[in-house]
Amino acid sequence: MLMLNLSLSGALCLIMLAIYYTVANNSSYSKGKLTSFECGYSPLSLPRRPFSVRYFILVVLFLVFDVETVLLFPLLTQASLLGNMTINCMLIMFLLILLVGLLYEWYNTMLEWVM
Repeated sequence: MLMLNLSLSGALCLIMLAIYYTVANNSSYSKGKLTSFECGYSPLSLPRRPFSVRYFILVVLFLVFDVETVLLFPLLTQASLLGNMTINCMLIMFLLILLVGLLYEWYNTMLEWVM
C-alpha cells in the first residue's frame, strides 16, 4: 500500500511538472513586457538605479518599531482589563526594551536622514 501511494504521488508530481513546463515556455518576451510599469507612463529613471542605504536602514527601523507598536495594543488592553501585576510588569519591560532600542538607534545616528 505504501509503495502504491509513493508511486502515485511521484507520478502526480511529474505530471504537474510537465504541465508547468509546457505552459511556462509559451510566453513571448517583447520590449513592453521587459520594462517596468509606472501607472501607464514612461519610466523617468532606470529601474535598477541604486538608492540610499541610509534610507533603507531608516525604513527597516520604521517597520521594526511599527510592528512593536502594533504588538503593544493587545498588551495595553489586557493590562486595562485584568489589572494583573504581571501584565503591568510585562508592559513596562516591553516599553523599556522599545525605549532602549530607540535610544541606541538615535545614539548611533541611524535616525538621521542625511549625514
